[in-house]
Amino acid sequence: MSALAEPSLVEVASGVHAWVQPDGTWWLNNTGAVHDGDQVLLVDTCATRTRTQAMLDAVAAATHQAAVRWAVNTHHHGDHVYGNALLPASASIVGHAHMRQGMTEDFIFDACPPFWTPTPQWGVDELRLPDVTFESSIVVRVGDLSVAAHHPGYAAHTSGDAIAHVPDRQVLFAGDLLFNGLTPMLLMGSVDGARRSLEWIASFEPTVVVPGHGPVIGAEDLDRVLGEHDRYYQLVEATTNDGIARDLSPLEAARSAELGEFAHWLDDERLVLNVHKAYADAAGTPVDLVAAMSDAMTWNGGPFHTHLDGGQPCAS
Repeated sequence: MSALAEPSLVEVASGVHAWVQPDGTWWLNNTGAVHDGDQVLLVDTCATRTRTQAMLDAVAAATHQAAVRWAVNTHHHGDHVYGNALLPASASIVGHAHMRQGMTEDFIFDACPPFWTPTPQWGVDELRLPDVTFESSIVVRVGDLSVAAHHPGYAAHTSGDAIAHVPDRQVLFAGDLLFNGLTPMLLMGSVDGARRSLEWIASFEPTVVVPGHGPVIGAEDLDRVLGEHDRYYQLVEATTNDGIARDLSPLEAARSAELGEFAHWLDDERLVLNVHKAYADAAGTPVDLVAAMSDAMTWNGGPFHTHLDGGQPCAS
């Protein structure tokens, strides 16, 4: 296996940066920074102390040590929020109300279930939750720039998703509503909502979209990425409908599916997670997260590989 490329801070528009972590698989997310004057707003943090600190150092160098005044969390998953603990006490963290609630129900930070190898080591002692929440939209001023956080109005990747839009720069941070070159995950969201969110993202007419994972998306590639997601979600729906009709388990249904154009996407075991969620929604019952993750491990032939580093072992 070739070595991963190093994370990099890329200026995608004047004063707007994306921190991109290859290869974008489990726990390797993208973040962002919006800078004007002596202030910085971050979009998400990273999973570990080491990776978050590297991002903060790069942002500080690129912004002449401007102060981190705000951070917007796009959803509650740990790869996007565990690094909140490293932000200065003077920084305000913004998230959707459901996103904040999701952090209070996090079962991975302390328990470290054996779904990944090597076992993630966060390097932070406690979660730092948003201190500013919103229901639909909120606008934050960073110098002369406005950053608008919007909730789609329904569950998609999670129930508390937010995009961060910089209208004056036509840049949109999509969080995990979009993956580029990797399999989306809907275990805590909704297949229907995820499909609906694609047209919603397009309605902002961004020039640049920073996905939650994978390479930055230019305007010339956005229709392709949105189309791929829509066809993938149709595959999940068709697999679910066929599996229910044939009285198959979610794992059996996923194993019967043909991935086709999506076979090259990383993290294909997430099909099992997505089908589990679609089965639960069809039955009107909560999804069994542990059963879904266990079945995905069975599909994968063992725990999912991570590239995490640094920090102290999780508490047991």
